[in-house]
Amino acid sequence: MFRDTVKDLLEEGLKQREDLFLIDFEIKGDNAIKVIIDGDNGVLVEDCMFISRAIEHNLDREEEDFSLEILSAGATSPLTIKRQYQKNLGRTLSVKTKDDTTVEGTLTKVGEDNILLEWKAREPKPIGKGKITVNKQAEIAFDTISQAQVVIKF
Repeated sequence: MFRDTVKDLLEEGLKQREDLFLIDFEIKGDNAIKVIIDGDNGVLVEDCMFISRAIEHNLDREEEDFSLEILSAGATSPLTIKRQYQKNLGRTLSVKTKDDTTVEGTLTKVGEDNILLEWKAREPKPIGKGKITVNKQAEIAFDTISQAQVVIKF
């Protein structure tokens, strides 16, 4: 009952802010509510406060004791839903597939069922000595991705 009420309040808050979306939601046994959100344009402290108020101001602490934690998906958090990939178009991703292959490249396309990564690599010349730079790309299906993260470069 409490879980359903919190979930409804969370969904209502997210409907009011369509630029925000849910990454994870859980309620532990001691009514510790934990919500992780992300946004098409990132997440500000004010966005977390908005979602917090949408939930907290509509619950009665006299009826149910609870704690509430609203977090944003961090810069190093794995991408878990398609909308996060769309948001990160043009950024460098490190993608590990279920067969333990790791590919790092620029996310250039997000399709219905897959993503496209592109990168440059140095390879030996077909004829003669030395190396040349070649453009590479990999199309990776969502159902084969075990983990994907944005690569932070300084």
